[in-house]
Amino acid sequence: MTDLWLWVLAACGIAYVTKLAGYLVPESLLDRPWVGTVSAGLTVGLLTSLVVANTFVSGSAVIVDARVAALVAAAVALWLRAPYLVVVLVGAAAAALARIAGL
Repeated sequence: MTDLWLWVLAACGIAYVTKLAGYLVPESLLDRPWVGTVSAGLTVGLLTSLVVANTFVSGSAVIVDARVAALVAAAVALWLRAPYLVVVLVGAAAAALARIAGL
């Protein structure tokens, strides 16, 4: 087995133990109001960081390309309260048009 597979197995084990620990937390601890606030904030922060990283980073460089146009178009569609499928299609269309335009 290569070192890569050992790291993959270690990551799987850590993920499993983390999930198991979540089930073992007493319900009295989860009923506290601050737990919901913190978990909601962490979820939004993690999702935001993933979107930003996938939009503006390629390898080790920060770039601006068609993905930025797609993100802006999708954000506008979300702001206008469009259904999810419309948001995806607007983002895809914006990315396609930006690529055709040479971005």
